Amino acid sequence: MSGTPTFAAPPTFLGVAPRADAAVVVAGVPFDIGTTNRSGARFGPSAIRHASRMLIDGEHPAHWTSPVDLPLADVGDFAIALGDIAASLKLIEEQASAYAHLVTLGGDHGITLPLLRACARRRGPLALIHFDAHVDTWPDNFGQPYAHGSMFYHAINEGVVDARHMIQIGIRSPVQREVYDWTLGQGVTIVAAQEAHEIGPAAIASRIVEVVGDASVYLTFDVDALDPAFAPGTGTPEIGGLATWQAQSIIRKLVGLNFVGMDLVEVAPAYDASEITALAGATMAWEYLCLLAASAGSSRSAARTP
Repeated sequence: MSGTPTFAAPPTFLGVAPRADAAVVVAGVPFDIGTTNRSGARFGPSAIRHASRMLIDGEHPAHWTSPVDLPLADVGDFAIALGDIAASLKLIEEQASAYAHLVTLGGDHGITLPLLRACARRRGPLALIHFDAHVDTWPDNFGQPYAHGSMFYHAINEGVVDARHMIQIGIRSPVQREVYDWTLGQGVTIVAAQEAHEIGPAAIASRIVEVVGDASVYLTFDVDALDPAFAPGTGTPEIGGLATWQAQSIIRKLVGLNFVGMDLVEVAPAYDASEITALAGATMAWEYLCLLAASAGSSRSAARTP
């Protein structure tokens, strides 16, 4: 083991240095004015970056890849319009449009809507893998149409997400029956947390692959998909969620999907304990980047085969 000790890593995600040729870009969005319970996810990007220092000193133990195998850069935080949800969403979409492949650190989950809009403008309607405790398909949150529980209602209605290729994993919160039925009626596949525990990661991964197919797919990971025993530092915790090992195992089995972007949201460090939520969030983003590196490595190997 050599190089920079983990405690001295630069304050970027995984300590990566800026590079002009980066095909994959990490950005933070310190935005949380769409939260409905505890605020504080505006501090998520910095907490996730800090926790990511634990992931810089080796390769992935299953894929034998590392994000440093990718052309990867951390471009810092996007600008927002202080106190203005609509203007902030517009700004986020404009800034996201500059990058072909974004890994975004939130921030509350409302930031996913402008990220999806920007990605879909480039690639067409997207498949979606959604880890969460909540369906997030409410038409509004307490009268606010654009908040952290309504973005997929808008994404489906706007056609930026193809609901027939959308799957939600870990759902378990209280929800109005009409909202749940509307979600299913659009064609969304829901894997409730209880079912996830019963069938296991391999079966969930197989279902994800079946739902997504070969479509361009975006991964959104709300850290409250995890049980608060594993991720207490979030604004809307719900008991009965996934363990970190379950979520990690599912993601590790998704090699080969046509990923086009990812976000990790709702880390609120003020409610965290010993950095475990921030580390869980950083690790899920690292797992995603290792998937990209594994896919890139497979493509290079195939290209060299006569």
